[in-house]
Amino acid sequence: MSGTEPDAGETTADAAGGTPDDHGTLYIVGIGPGLPEHMTKRAKTVIESADVVIASSLYQEFLRDDGTIPSEERTDDGIATREDGSEQEIVRSTMGRQIELARAAFDYVREGKDVAHVSGGDPSVYGKSDLIFKMADEEDATDVPIEVVPGMTAALGGAANVGAPLCNDFCTVSLSDKWRGWDEIEEKLRAAAISDFVIVLYNCWRNYEKAIEIVREERTDDALVAIVNDAGRADAGRNGESQHITTLGEAADHDDKVSGMGTSLIIGNHETETWRNDDRTYLVTPRGGRDVEDF
Repeated sequence: MSGTEPDAGETTADAAGGTPDDHGTLYIVGIGPGLPEHMTKRAKTVIESADVVIASSLYQEFLRDDGTIPSEERTDDGIATREDGSEQEIVRSTMGRQIELARAAFDYVREGKDVAHVSGGDPSVYGKSDLIFKMADEEDATDVPIEVVPGMTAALGGAANVGAPLCNDFCTVSLSDKWRGWDEIEEKLRAAAISDFVIVLYNCWRNYEKAIEIVREERTDDALVAIVNDAGRADAGRNGESQHITTLGEAADHDDKVSGMGTSLIIGNHETETWRNDDRTYLVTPRGGRDVEDF
């Protein structure tokens, strides 16, 4: 990034001269899985009060579920009317328009409008945050105030669905090779496997079988694996919420359960174990070899 560092004792806002009074704020809002019960109160409040909401069609559906944004019946040509009579512009986001929409968001803010740029999960975990900051740097948008509103990411939602697999050190690795080469992804996977991290794989529709084979070279085939789809979305996601516990040696045989962008894999370490009650089987990674008394 090319911003100028402030002098010692000087705040960033002081160094920049402060935001113009007639500007709004750009909020990058994480909505978690998307359904209302898993959205933070802060995220909901920001989206409800924004002058402009930028969100994909799927996320717009989620946000209409409980009236976070007005229904389609109250929306005409992208302008939604809330029950109090105020208007809110709803802009459809797509993968191919991200640069264009970032520029548009800056313009809205300069017009004095608050903008909620919606991201699934957490915007800083393979979400939209980095693009917004890179675009702000490229466009010299130092006058645009930006606030990131965190949300629950798939690693946490998926872990909750299968028990407590992340109670020791863990890491996330994206299998998307859109921005980095597979050699780099393989290096990170191998290092994580050797270091005995619990590993959460994102973007599993890309090369997940190859990723499993790499981890198998460093871990035993009986290491536990959870395949989690659409965590926290019930039947509202692309393929429906589900979880399946298997082993590292058999994980690649379950390609029918790896259903796309909503799938995450949680690969346990050497301490990860199963625990079963009368309801179902859970995954648990203890925080070390401690007895109950040690807590």
